[in-house]
Amino acid sequence: MSAARVAASRSLPLFEKYGGMSVLRGVIMDFYDRALDSDLVGPFFEQVDMARLIDHQTKFMAMLLGGPASFAEERLARAHAHLGVTHAHFDEIAALISATLADSGFSDEDRRAVLAAVEARRPLIVG
Repeated sequence: MSAARVAASRSLPLFEKYGGMSVLRGVIMDFYDRALDSDLVGPFFEQVDMARLIDHQTKFMAMLLGGPASFAEERLARAHAHLGVTHAHFDEIAALISATLADSGFSDEDRRAVLAAVEARRPLIVG
């Protein structure tokens, strides 16, 4: 890759760098396959409309990656308030996100940036 292309890829939002909404949707679907298989967090999703959740999560991650979506933090807090999410649950989700992003070709640097953005929302989710 030329130096100009490397520089251009660094300046792109991660959303565009990794393929936009259709690619991100596939990443999120992979993430939820892993989450559903988790003994720790899988039970949270047993009675959930997964198509709707995947849509919401795709938009949320698109926002974190600098894409065109927006997601109000109050909505995020409200959606999780009744679930009893613990720090252990959050850590498991973060680990699953990290593994999914790594397997989807995200660089270590970009994966760390996404995880930092996820971590910043811990207080809205754990409770």
